[in-house]
This record gives sequence, structure tokens and C-alpha cells, in this order.
Amino acid sequence: MRKVAVVYWSGTGNTEAMAVKVAEGAKTVGADVSIFTSDVFNSEIINQFDGIAFGCPSMGAEQLEESEFEPMFNECKSKLGGKRIALFGSYGWGDGEWMRTWEGDCEDAGANLVCDYVICQEAPDSETETACMELGKVLAG
Repeated sequence: MRKVAVVYWSGTGNTEAMAVKVAEGAKTVGADVSIFTSDVFNSEIINQFDGIAFGCPSMGAEQLEESEFEPMFNECKSKLGGKRIALFGSYGWGDGEWMRTWEGDCEDAGANLVCDYVICQEAPDSETETACMELGKVLAG
């Protein structure tokens, strides 16, 4: 059984709703899932997990949330080499540039991105919820 962490930051609840669906998807294939907010997760516990789904909305000029999520993620980056990783998040404007940049960051760190990222504008609809569940299943598979 794979151990999966779902780590997220959410200001409006949209990315949190996505995180819940990612966790549900991973659980349906038998994974042992732990959900963390970004202020609790850190690089000291990263190796306890076989896979990690990171979720963060687009902020400001299409960037990761700067006060909690980005510092945590930057601390973890050096331990992503070979780790099974999946990305998700919501946005209110733009075209997803923050996610493409983040994906490149993960690739540069040597992460094993196991599936395409999932993004949605504003609150997740049923199609996005299904995509989040599939992301969780693939990460845990």
C-alpha cells in the first residue's frame, strides 16, 4: 500500500475542495492518505510518503502563494528527486501560467510527475472533481 500526502494551501476553499477529491481518489485504490495544509508539512517528513500531491492556487501575477506555500515547497524541492508527484490548483484569472512554471520547477528538481496537472477556474465543477479523483488514483497506483 502506498503512502500518499496531499499538501495544499487554500484561501477561498476551492483548492481545499480539490485536495479532498484527490485524497478520495487515492483512497479508492487502497492508499494510506494523509492531508496536510502547507503550514504543517515540511521537508523532514517528505520521505515518509511514496507520493505527494501538491495543491496551490494562482496568486498575484500567476505565482504560488508566497507566505506559506512557496517557502514550504522550496524547502521540499531538494527532496523531490525521483519522488512521485502530482500538482493541482485553482485560479481566478490568467491562463494557467503559474502551473506551467511550477511544473517546470518540479521537473528541474527531478520529480517524477506521474500525471498531468489539474487546474480549474474558481470552484471545481463535477468534471474537475472527477479529474482530481483520477489524479489521486494515478498518484497512488
